[in-house]
Amino acid sequence: MNTLIVTAHPESGSLTHAVAEAIAGPLRAAGGRVEIADLAAEGFDPRFGPADLAVHRQQAAPPADVLAEQARVDRAGRLVLVFPVYWWSMPALLKGWIDRVFSNGWAFDFRPGAPLAKKLGRLRVQLVGLGGADAATYARHRYDDAMRVQLEHGIFDYCGVRAADSTLLLDSEGVPGAETLARAAELGRALAEGGADDASRS
Repeated sequence: MNTLIVTAHPESGSLTHAVAEAIAGPLRAAGGRVEIADLAAEGFDPRFGPADLAVHRQQAAPPADVLAEQARVDRAGRLVLVFPVYWWSMPALLKGWIDRVFSNGWAFDFRPGAPLAKKLGRLRVQLVGLGGADAATYARHRYDDAMRVQLEHGIFDYCGVRAADSTLLLDSEGVPGAETLARAAELGRALAEGGADDASRS
């Protein structure tokens, strides 16, 4: 299965980027094609502007940069989003990528008075968030549940994604980086074998 890994972190030497590479390694070793999209380095514009609103209203075709990102996703059977957790969600850069790329007419088809058509049934999605807080903090406040409802259900189920799973690599500022990378590589091996490893979920 071809995989597109999307990252959103301003520093190329970050743990986020290292986790993306650790996930990619086993997928490549299994013979899969892996593309990594570094949204920060590529200068993707996450702002949802008038042109994007016209797309949502189905009054215009998507801008060229959005079409290029949609083509990337179309080439992949699996999408992996790797991101630092900012305020119990994903960074604005990645959220803006979703806002603009998962557009009406491509990810779903919404028309007043007509049934919603979910158009991404071909896609599998794996979300990998790196959180600074520990697992007890997430469990106590149910941040993990809130993120899953918001992202897995609110975004990807709405678009009909075949399967969407979340993995949280927590206490990333306290746990040695090597341990976090080992968990990321384990997740990569699980994905290469056909699914996320529940042991890696927090």
